[in-house]
Amino acid sequence: MIGVIIGVFLIVSLMSLSEGLKGAILQQLNMMGKDLIMVFPGEINDLATAFGGGLELSEDDIKAVEQADGVESIVPMNYKAEAIRHEGTVKTLLINGVSLEDGLDILRNDFGWALGSGDWPLIGKKEIIVGYAVPTDIFPGMEVGDEVTINGKKFSVSGILESVGNKQDDSAVTVDLDMYKEITGQTKGAKMIIAKVKPGYDTDEVVENIKENLFETRKRVRGVDSPPFSVLSSEKVAGIVNSILSMVQIAIFGFASIAIIVGGIGIMNTMYMSVHERIREIGIMKAVGAKNKTITTIFLIESGIFGLFGGFGGMILGLGLAKIVELAVKSTGSVYLEAAITPQLILFSLTFSFLIGCVAGYLPSRSAAKMNPVEALRYE
Repeated sequence: MIGVIIGVFLIVSLMSLSEGLKGAILQQLNMMGKDLIMVFPGEINDLATAFGGGLELSEDDIKAVEQADGVESIVPMNYKAEAIRHEGTVKTLLINGVSLEDGLDILRNDFGWALGSGDWPLIGKKEIIVGYAVPTDIFPGMEVGDEVTINGKKFSVSGILESVGNKQDDSAVTVDLDMYKEITGQTKGAKMIIAKVKPGYDTDEVVENIKENLFETRKRVRGVDSPPFSVLSSEKVAGIVNSILSMVQIAIFGFASIAIIVGGIGIMNTMYMSVHERIREIGIMKAVGAKNKTITTIFLIESGIFGLFGGFGGMILGLGLAKIVELAVKSTGSVYLEAAITPQLILFSLTFSFLIGCVAGYLPSRSAAKMNPVEALRYE
């Protein structure tokens, strides 16, 4: 049963954690409106380069997106890690630069940003808003009105956001784009653009319009036919993430199934030994009228119980590990992760292990059923 225990243990623990992660990410993405389009540099098949490889969209790119047919408004976004000092403590945090004049409605209505206390920064003033985790975990005791220093420039905390459900945003500092440029010296370009679709326009059509504008602009300005950029609707992003995580889950299931199959082979060997040790017993049953079907059923149930007990043990261990990992990750505060323990997962693991046991016991049970009762009775 050890092989079945290991296989079910891996399936339950990894599937519950991956499903929890998948649910958390998709929940965040589904909060975004279906009329939003994201434009970022780099190809979609190389997200590491797109988001972390130092690529940027130029001012010409920003204008091209803004002038695309069907685009109501755009919000250029920048981000950079900077050292922040508060009451003698220095920590490096991610600073988001967003045009609050154009993007505040999108942040509140589509990204779920809401103030827990204080007010939104006033445009033109040296004010910042901080994520939920900043005053609770990073700078304990920080309050609205406190002063912080970023790159030698002093800012006041105008507001503290409620938790948005992911640690990266909850640990970030957000300033108006003009203040961001003053802090970092990055006066041109953007790491990413969020475009809002005009009412009455089809989002997919606007995506194509933006692509066409970017191609034409880059070819005219730079002479590049195939510039590296990606334009995705919020629904498309959610679909890509769902597909990637689903493939990961299939791979997890495949690897864990190997252990279960090995366990099934072990059960088969055990059942062959059981049949061999009970030859006289089988002969007696057949001599008093037991049918082949009855003999087969007896050994199938026995092997199925082997698998079921293995599945039950693996399920208990898997659920325990999933909960331990969830608590450990939450204690670090790095990401929000909750193990998704569903009745379907539990029922599947038990049913699957029982069936594996039955399949493994089929051949031994058939060999027992086909025995000649006279020869079985003579067996010593």
